[in-house]
Amino acid sequence: MEYGLIGEKLSHSFSKEIHSGLANYPYELKEISPENLEEFMLSKNFKAINVTIPYKEAVIPYLDEISDNAKEIGAVNTVINKDGKLFGFNTDFLGLRELITYNKITLKGKKVLILGSGGTSKTALAVAKSLEAAEVYRVSRKGGESLITYMEAYQNHKDTEVIINTTPCGMYPNIGETAIRIDEFHNLEAVVDVVYNPLSSALVVEAKKRKIKAVGGLFMLVAQAFFACELFKDKKLSKAKMAEIYSEILSKKQNIVLIGMPGCGKTTIGKILAESLGKCFIDTDEEIVKQDGISIPEIFKTRGEKTFREIESRVIAEISANQGLVIATGGGAVLNSRNIDLLKENGKVIFLDKDIDDIVTTSDRPLSSNKQDLQKRYDERYDIYVSSADFKIDCNNNVTDNVNAIKEVIFSENFSD
Repeated sequence: MEYGLIGEKLSHSFSKEIHSGLANYPYELKEISPENLEEFMLSKNFKAINVTIPYKEAVIPYLDEISDNAKEIGAVNTVINKDGKLFGFNTDFLGLRELITYNKITLKGKKVLILGSGGTSKTALAVAKSLEAAEVYRVSRKGGESLITYMEAYQNHKDTEVIINTTPCGMYPNIGETAIRIDEFHNLEAVVDVVYNPLSSALVVEAKKRKIKAVGGLFMLVAQAFFACELFKDKKLSKAKMAEIYSEILSKKQNIVLIGMPGCGKTTIGKILAESLGKCFIDTDEEIVKQDGISIPEIFKTRGEKTFREIESRVIAEISANQGLVIATGGGAVLNSRNIDLLKENGKVIFLDKDIDDIVTTSDRPLSSNKQDLQKRYDERYDIYVSSADFKIDCNNNVTDNVNAIKEVIFSENFSD
C-alpha cells in the first residue's frame, strides 16, 4: 500500500474518512496480527503509514530514526519511508495538545491526573509538561514505577483540576463505562478523553452533567491526522482545514435524538429530518415492537410498565451505540436517566416542546390515551424533558419549520468556532 493505518482492530476507525478529506491520496486500513508485524515492517512496502493500538511502541525497533518528541515519549504513530529508510514521528502529541488548546482548557499551574499507563498516557504526560502543568500523575490499576493507583488518586489527589483519560474504558462497544469516579474530585475544572468512539464517552457525559468542561477525542484524531498528512506530503496545510474536517465528521457521525410528549411529532419530524440529512431513522417504540413481537399496549397489559421500561432501556442501549442516526424516543424514555446518558454519548438530545392543547390523544398510548392522563404525564415529565435536552425546540409550528429549526441549532453547534 502507499498510505494507510496499521493496527490490530480497525473496523471502527475514522482515519480513512479523515485522510480522504485532508488530501488526495489512497489511504488504506490494514489490520495486522502481532506475529505478522515484523514481516510488514521489514518489507517497507509503503510510502507512509499511521500506527495505532497495539503497535505504537512495537514498531520502534524497525525504524532508522525517530523524532525527539517520539523518542522522549517512547511511542510512534507516524512512519515515513524515505528511500528505504524509516523515520518515526509522534503526531499524537501535536493532536492532543491541539485538542486541549482548541477547547481553551488551561493546564498551566494545574494538578493533572492522566488515566492509563500505555503509549498514549506517555504522550499525555509530555503534553501536560509542555503546557506547564504544575503536577502530573499517571494512574493505573496496579500502580508501579512512576504510576499511582486509583485508590491513591482518590485518597491523595482530590484537589486534581484536570483529568485526561488515555485508557480504552468507555470505548465502543463497551459504552457507558468510566475508569474513574469524578465526583471524588471537588476542584475538577476539565476532563479530556482521547476516546472518540463514542463521540462523547460516559466520562465526558458525566462531567458535562456536573457542569465541568469536557471534550472527547474526535478533534485529537483529526488533528493528529492533519499533522501526519503534513509529514506524508512534506508541506504545510491550512489549520482551517482541520476544523472543517472535524465539523464534517462530527455532523456525519452524530445522532440527533428527539424526546418529548407522546403525540408531539417525534416520528413525523424525525423521518423528514433523517431524509433531509441523509441519516437513517429509528423509532425506539417501533424497534421494541419489532424485537418483542407484540404491540406496546399489549406489553403494558400482559407484562406491566416495569417490564416495558426494562425492554425500552435495553433497546436504547443497543441503538445509542450506533452513529449517524435520527432517533425518536418514546415519551417515557427520559424517566430513566441512564437512557439519556447513553443517548448523549453519540448524540445531541432535542426536546420537541409542543403545547399540550395541540396534542391529540389516541387509544394506542397506554399512559396518555385521554386528556386527563396526558395532562398528568405532562406535569410529571416536563421538567425532566427540559433538564435532559441539549436544545429545546418550540414545536408549535408546521413540520417544515420544526425540521429547519433542529437543523439550525445542530449546524450552529457543530460548525461554530
